[in-house]
Amino acid sequence: MSAMAASAAALPSPRTEFAGGAAHRRLRSVPAQAGPVARLELGNPLQLSKTMRARLLAAVRALVASPALAGASDGTRLASVVLTAKADARKNFETSIWAEELGRWLGMSQSTVAHTVLPELRGAGFLGSNVATNALGWATGLECWVIPMYRAQQAGDRRHALALSRSELAVLLSLCEVLFGPGWAPKDKAPVPAGLLAGRTGRGAATDRLGLLLMVLTTGSAGWLQLCPGSVDTSRGRPAATVARLLGCSAAAGAKVLKRLQEHGVAEVVRKETGSGLNAQSRVRLVPVAKAHGVAVREARRVAKSVFSGLAVTASGDLESGETGETLGATGIEGAGEGETAGSADLAATAQHHTLHASGVTAGGSLSLSGGFSGEGRRGEGRRPGRACVREGQAADSETTVAESKSPVAGVGPLRSEKPTKSPVDEQEQAGGAAAGAGARLTVVGAGKTRQQGRPMLPADLDLRVALTPVAWLWQGLNRWQQDRVVEAAKAELAQLRQVLEWPAQAPSVLASRLTSRLEETGGEALVTRPFGWITHRGLVRRPSCTDRRCDDGVRLDTGADCDNCANVLHVRRAWRVRIAAEVDQELPGLEKDARYREIEARMRRHAEAEAADLVARQAEARERAERRAAACAEAEAQAAIERERAAAEAAVRQAVACEDCGRERSAGLCEACDHRRQVEVLIGEAGLLAATWSADLTDPVAVAAVTAEVRTAIEDAIAAEWAQFQKITDPATLAAAGPDAVEDAAAHNAFLTSESAAAEYRHEALVMLGRSEDAQAEARKAYATELAKPWHQALPDSDDALRAATEAAMQAQTRAAEHLLAVRLEQLHTQARPEPVRPAPWSQRLPELAARPLDGETLEVIA
Repeated sequence: MSAMAASAAALPSPRTEFAGGAAHRRLRSVPAQAGPVARLELGNPLQLSKTMRARLLAAVRALVASPALAGASDGTRLASVVLTAKADARKNFETSIWAEELGRWLGMSQSTVAHTVLPELRGAGFLGSNVATNALGWATGLECWVIPMYRAQQAGDRRHALALSRSELAVLLSLCEVLFGPGWAPKDKAPVPAGLLAGRTGRGAATDRLGLLLMVLTTGSAGWLQLCPGSVDTSRGRPAATVARLLGCSAAAGAKVLKRLQEHGVAEVVRKETGSGLNAQSRVRLVPVAKAHGVAVREARRVAKSVFSGLAVTASGDLESGETGETLGATGIEGAGEGETAGSADLAATAQHHTLHASGVTAGGSLSLSGGFSGEGRRGEGRRPGRACVREGQAADSETTVAESKSPVAGVGPLRSEKPTKSPVDEQEQAGGAAAGAGARLTVVGAGKTRQQGRPMLPADLDLRVALTPVAWLWQGLNRWQQDRVVEAAKAELAQLRQVLEWPAQAPSVLASRLTSRLEETGGEALVTRPFGWITHRGLVRRPSCTDRRCDDGVRLDTGADCDNCANVLHVRRAWRVRIAAEVDQELPGLEKDARYREIEARMRRHAEAEAADLVARQAEARERAERRAAACAEAEAQAAIERERAAAEAAVRQAVACEDCGRERSAGLCEACDHRRQVEVLIGEAGLLAATWSADLTDPVAVAAVTAEVRTAIEDAIAAEWAQFQKITDPATLAAAGPDAVEDAAAHNAFLTSESAAAEYRHEALVMLGRSEDAQAEARKAYATELAKPWHQALPDSDDALRAATEAAMQAQTRAAEHLLAVRLEQLHTQARPEPVRPAPWSQRLPELAARPLDGETLEVIA
């Protein structure tokens, strides 16, 4: 770790606020140190910056929490971390080690490593290895590489948790050496001392080492372990639950690990004591981290005792000494992680009775009163402390600190001899009620400010609840306005995912997976300092690595596989780099390595700028094409509107024309009754011809006419019978009320329906009779014989299947023949009924007649 990184680790990073979708940085003053500043040692791996700690924690979690190692032992998981830390970037991230040496790192025997750890890693597809041999062919060790890290490095995505740089790998290895390295004495070099847990071997050694590594990476500069939020097992306590969540084990196992770490002196559980005997807040301090940052660690715990009452430390937040002087006053500095864990406490241990109020006392053990009042408060300001309910109902807020006892609200309380007035907290809540809205709750956050407290539960909508479950803890730190904006952003993302996914019901789970992966990149919820900005600008948003709308961080949303388009883009960029490098070698031979690298990078930048300019040009051209298409569509729509208006006008004109047959007005040239009459005449004529096709001689017009007349009479009789039946069942008054033309329309419609039914019956009868003709019967016999002659019926020609198939073929052939005969005979009858056109006489016959006709008033002259 460089001196610059070490100095940066001691200074807090400037805060970033999100306003209107953009990030704005604001500077803040550096608080004055209350004591001597601890000098950071160059290269001390325990003095990690916040960024480095988050980066290494994400990498370690990606290894130990990988689904491929589900069910594996802690030794196997720790081995994956050690092999990753020892990877050599110069050898393509390869690690050279042997089983005995790896066992020293894990606190295990060589046999356990060879027969348990390495087989589990290989079986999970987590480790690739080759046997290293010397010149004589004897095995000297293993050449290993962790497959997930190797793939992450080859992918080239620096945002991946396992894509660690060379310096990051070196820091991780140094941290492992300090914590549990075996130690060795290299030749001609200073010896490397053993780690803190190097002497811890045997059963559970790998678990303790892995737990210590995770705890160190979750610890701030003051050495306080960041405790887990939420409800925990009250019989074990929050420290044990925190260790259990880090290792993925039960709370009982986490308590055992924490106890063993305490016995080895690397961890210290600080639990406050009260006069009532109840345990209050408990914290875990990593002793090596605290010492590395210059924080003095107490060898023996001192109990802060009150002079008048032992209940002062067990009362509400305004009376207890949240940040005692024995912790921060001894060192003179406050670590970055101090405020994160100071307020964490065991739920069962901190349950206090509301009615137990402490007497007003001074902070120290002196009985001297400055103002002569019976209730002198702490901090030597001559007043009693505020009510015990000052901090009740306060919500944890990431931007304000509520653990201080110098709250202005506490300073306006009355003395014992004064008449009690309304609570300042209640006054502030009432003052802000109008702005916050009905039912909104205001919470005191310090410096006399209030803010609207958000809803503790996730939205009731099931999709939103599933999608926002990974950030449920961050949700509780938002106010109502921020929660509403988060809900809107989540709904928008869910709508986009439903359009992309093959199964829209998977959208909530896909969005939850995205939030989980973003949290893993960040290093956990506790490292999120701005929950609203993180959720809306990092957690929920899609981060496409290419132009495909289904791509998110190089992964296809619809299939979950790697994005092919991203791989193509990466391949093209690598191909261009190879091409440009070849051009540089050809045009500028003999360049030094650094100069060659700079030249390649310069040309790559120019190429990228050209591609960007080309992209801008293509986008502009696409916008122009879209505008032209939109203009063409608008023009076509306008023309279509004109055509519709013209068609409507023409239809209105046609509708105004009277009926040609009966003269009824506004009938579009033909009323409904006349139209039905015309169709009845056509149907009666067609029915007569259908009957004549089989019952009359087609060459005898008289016979055809007789059949047609007989059919017409039958149909007209049927029409009259149907109309009589209709009149019997219909009330005449109803028809009269329908209008003057209702009876005529009903009669025409009845005639049309009867004629249509009769024509269909005559057609069916004609097909039946023509199917019995000799031609149709001959066609059926041919089809029957042809079907039986097929090869697949030769073996059993008399079988039921063969006879059934032949019969069906014969019926189909008979039907086709009947339809053909009907069509031919109808065409013949239509031709006979159609009058022959009268052709005019040829001009050779007409000209003599025209020439002999005299002209009117013409004088004949003889021309000699």
